[in-house]
Amino acid sequence: MTAGELLREVRRRHAVTQAQLAARAGTTQSAISRIESGRLSPTVETLGELLFRMGEELALDAAPIDYGHDRTLLRANLRQTPEDRLRATARLARSVRELQRAGH
Repeated sequence: MTAGELLREVRRRHAVTQAQLAARAGTTQSAISRIESGRLSPTVETLGELLFRMGEELALDAAPIDYGHDRTLLRANLRQTPEDRLRATARLARSVRELQRAGH
């Protein structure tokens, strides 16, 4: 969600017009419109202030990215020696060739 989308959602939830929000924040309706349309990217401080004027608080959060990798499996593979990894890869390649032959 962009800053503009967030601002529009909160403003509508509070039934506040762009002009009303602008008056509360000491800015112009066109500035609010530019933020909501994505033509103007507000600072975190500005967005927080606009939300505050509607009785809401901006809460920023960070969370680890889940890349979909099995970290346990990755750690186990990294504990293997290079020779063990090569042998496992060779076994996998043989299995794939056998499956390909069986499918033909």
